[in-house]
Amino acid sequence: MSDYLERAGFRALQAFDGRTALATAQRERPDLVVLDLGLPDVDGLDVMRRIRERASTPIVVLTARGEESDRLVGLEVGADDYVVKPFSPKEVVARVRAVLRRSERAAPAGPVIRAGDVTVDLDRMRVTVGDRDCDLTRTEIALLSTLARQPGRVFTRAQLLDAVHGTEVESYERAIDAHVKNIRRKLEPDPRRPRYLLTVHSVGYRFAELE
Repeated sequence: MSDYLERAGFRALQAFDGRTALATAQRERPDLVVLDLGLPDVDGLDVMRRIRERASTPIVVLTARGEESDRLVGLEVGADDYVVKPFSPKEVVARVRAVLRRSERAAPAGPVIRAGDVTVDLDRMRVTVGDRDCDLTRTEIALLSTLARQPGRVFTRAQLLDAVHGTEVESYERAIDAHVKNIRRKLEPDPRRPRYLLTVHSVGYRFAELE
């Protein structure tokens, strides 16, 4: 996989266990992490959690765990994309490119979005609720900013997938549910009774119209 990435023009650093991966990520601050969940010492999900505690680095997960529930757990922990084994190395390179493209799109120089007491600063990739900082990933910020730009508008899951992922790679609509759950956990005072990100049953989601 490293050879394929380098042939595609990337500089690839390798780590063969979870502890080395965490040390390398902290030292080198990579633009993206390709993470196998089946690591010999620290479970890949734990590695992803620890990376997420420190940074919003995009993460593409490689795993043999192909059940939908496993995919959703990975997305909820913070994965930006998910590739199930066996896979084509060329497909992984394409997904890496796609995730990097949407990470760049998620952080353009642009206006500060305000919806009620929620503020999304795209220049600084910072989200606040009142005076409280919320540590969202790039994908979560892209999703939140799409909804917060137009409070009250109902977005289907397909529309949100297109806004977050674009059309470069195949994805699935349940991924949006996982991302929304993650945002609510970080953003909402009570995630079980959301104030900001509202579910529109059988359709999708909308950002609440707040005074």
